Amino acid sequence: MLLLHFLALFALPLCLAAVPKDAQSIQEELVKLARANNGVIKLDDRTYDMLTSPKRTWSAAVQLTALDPRRRCAPCKDFDPSFKEVGRAWSGVAAEQRDSHFFATLDFDHAMTVFQKLGIQSAPIVHVYPAADGPRKPANGRTAPSTYDFSFGFEAGPLAEQLSHHTPVPIPYKAPFNWSRWGGIAASGVILIAALRFVGPILQWKWTWALGTVLTSLVMTSGYMFTRIRGAPWTGGNGQWIAPGYQNQFGQETQVVAMIYGLLASAFLMLTVVTPYTSSPSRQKAQVYLWSIVIFIMYSVLLSLFRVKNKGYPFKLLL
Repeated sequence: MLLLHFLALFALPLCLAAVPKDAQSIQEELVKLARANNGVIKLDDRTYDMLTSPKRTWSAAVQLTALDPRRRCAPCKDFDPSFKEVGRAWSGVAAEQRDSHFFATLDFDHAMTVFQKLGIQSAPIVHVYPAADGPRKPANGRTAPSTYDFSFGFEAGPLAEQLSHHTPVPIPYKAPFNWSRWGGIAASGVILIAALRFVGPILQWKWTWALGTVLTSLVMTSGYMFTRIRGAPWTGGNGQWIAPGYQNQFGQETQVVAMIYGLLASAFLMLTVVTPYTSSPSRQKAQVYLWSIVIFIMYSVLLSLFRVKNKGYPFKLLL
């Protein structure tokens, strides 16, 4: 008789362990796990089954990832901090709402069987499980998980905004102050102010603005905006850099034409501004010959390009 009593007492804990937990006790355990890890539960096979119980009265956002360095999952490492930030922000809401939605992470190396069961071949993935029972159960009765669309990006802001559609109240996420960005802007401002002391005289020099104006005019009159607005390629498919026809132009063609225009303008400038004031007659004569030859050759090149671009043009100089 004593032996039977002893066996009954020994078997009682085993029987109690075999009794499945109800939804209330599962939720209480999940709440403790979330509080212990800054609002994000670290899952394994057992806790994943608890979190996704078909009797759940709560919702959950589960990150399926592979953070072990052996997996070489760069997107997993990039996204994990954002998910943790959103989970940490959710832990700050009132307990009534906080305890009815959970954030959790399931790593491949901690629950391979779950990945196999779900047929997941890549990571990261975020599954959002709605409540399957109770007052938060969807009106359409659908309890299958939905998947976060990563076209919104890996940042915490868009993630919190999209997951807020599935939480009892919006996730109170606020982006942290970007010290590096504003520090860089402040440092750039200080450097710019210091540089103005040395750059100021150059900016006040009239020839700086004259040179900038001339270069801008050359580039624009050569067709730069024409190619930018139309999205013209740098060259043709066969390596051709002169586009046939009046309404077509390649990017490389724009630079060549601008260079020709610049050489012609420089030659005329030298003949009209510099050469007349040369004191030596021999040097003056040499400059006249030199810049006249440059003008003649450049006009020959320009006309040859025009003939290639507009077939049938009958005139030429040298080429």
